[in-house]
Amino acid sequence: MDLVLMAVVGIAGIVSIAAFSQRLGVAAPLGLVVVGAVLSFVPGVPDVEIEPELVLTVILPPLLYSAALSMPAQDFRRNFKAISGLAVLLVVVTTAGAGALFHLLIPDLGWAACFALGAVVSPTDAVAATSVGRRLGLPSRLLTVLEGEGLVNDASALVLLRSAIAAMAGAVSLWQVAGDFFYSVVIATVIGIVVGIVNVRIRGLFQDAVFNTAASFILPFVAFVPAEELGASGVLAVVVAGVVTGHLGPKYLRAADRVTEEINWRTVAFLLESAIFLLMGLSLEHLLDEVDDARLSTTEGLLIGLVASAFVIAVRMLFVVPLVAVLKRDERKAAEALPVLEQRRERIAQRFADADVPSLRRAYIGRRFDRATADADFLVTEKLGWRGGVVLAWSGMRGAITLAAAQSLPSDTPFRAELILIAFVVAMTTLLLQGLTLPAVIRLVKIPADDQERLRTEYGTLLAELADAGEKELTGSSSGVDPQTVERVRADSLIGVRDERGASSPDPDHDERREQYIRLRLLTIAAERGALLEARARGTYSSQTLGAAQRRLDLEETRLQALSEQP
Repeated sequence: MDLVLMAVVGIAGIVSIAAFSQRLGVAAPLGLVVVGAVLSFVPGVPDVEIEPELVLTVILPPLLYSAALSMPAQDFRRNFKAISGLAVLLVVVTTAGAGALFHLLIPDLGWAACFALGAVVSPTDAVAATSVGRRLGLPSRLLTVLEGEGLVNDASALVLLRSAIAAMAGAVSLWQVAGDFFYSVVIATVIGIVVGIVNVRIRGLFQDAVFNTAASFILPFVAFVPAEELGASGVLAVVVAGVVTGHLGPKYLRAADRVTEEINWRTVAFLLESAIFLLMGLSLEHLLDEVDDARLSTTEGLLIGLVASAFVIAVRMLFVVPLVAVLKRDERKAAEALPVLEQRRERIAQRFADADVPSLRRAYIGRRFDRATADADFLVTEKLGWRGGVVLAWSGMRGAITLAAAQSLPSDTPFRAELILIAFVVAMTTLLLQGLTLPAVIRLVKIPADDQERLRTEYGTLLAELADAGEKELTGSSSGVDPQTVERVRADSLIGVRDERGASSPDPDHDERREQYIRLRLLTIAAERGALLEARARGTYSSQTLGAAQRRLDLEETRLQALSEQP
């Protein structure tokens, strides 16, 4: 009964605090941390100690899988340079620099332990930044970079932390660390790809959305456990599996399965994210009690944490400057490449006109040119610029993963309790300082939002393309079907405005007509979805446009499947 009561109170508290924070215009994680920290000093509230095993192996995999599931593979690929720079190179630089700083501030602490603490404070938590960014209309490319960084940098930091802990037990060379990092990334990537592909193929056989969604709940651990057992990054394996599943889902999973899965995973992610930030705040009083003033006083620990906070913020700012310069150079190169690509396309088209080229090869080469042109156009039209760089530099909040990673330090680590306190101070300082001021920074730099007019035009163009595919399928599959039903299906297609007379309620008194309607409409949706996947493969449209069209098809397919199950 006590456990049930705690669960009820916990969920009710999380929802209430998150809703109240939202009304105040504050990111929910910030409100949860502050409330948790205040409650930790209230008499009668039990001490809370974050169990690293619980966070890193039970909570983190589903959280990352949920985020990766909604990460468009196209956007991840197009922003790979920025994401990998922030999630890998910046983590390494921060780990090394912070390690040297900690050795300077705590001379009695060994180098390996210093680098371990440096790895602990290096990964960022994008939850607060992206929640603020979405509310204030940050451009989608900037949000993608922040989300992608948050997905990958946990894996980078945990691999470095594992190497540093190994160095605490014995000598480890730089080459061994590099080799372990490379091995961890490669094996985790392979496992994630295999798990993601097998996942969608097996779940594609299920005909029940509830069974399908229930099966998806074990997927993060199916990717995580084998990777960890092989000495690779389980976290990265989960991320790769999630991205692969999200990319292949429209091809193999039913619309009802994807809609149900998305709703359930968003709920799970909200509860897990909120719980971990609340626990982070609740652990404050316990952390202070654990500090041994004979080794390092609480005041000294707090000051070192503040200095480290300033250091990691400064390192990120300095790192973003050359990163933005590199991205701007890529944007200039993309602008120069567009006319060159168009000239090459024309030359190849002329060559194909005079030669007998197989249709598959012709389509493959055309798709490659479409994708290259779309990628270059993406860099030209969706620039980050210095305004985006400022927001990127100020979005380096640390979170509960930093605290959980600190708790995972071996029990015989010198100054262990004090190191955990330092990590907590870094996480809290960056989370509150940057999280509370990020809205002001975004308003100050006046970063332009996505061009909604362009997106609306793009969306209309894509729907017309999908409608053409559906119309072709309808024309070829309507022989022997009642003409009235064919017209009803045509009215329901994406060619124009829905005909509410026939679209919303096919005649229930004529079972045969209803079956014909459903069959034809599902065929046209399948053709439209095929055209959508082809458009996604070409990279011609933005992920927002593709996602909007996919959701429209999913909802219509779900409606038809429910209609077909009616007696």
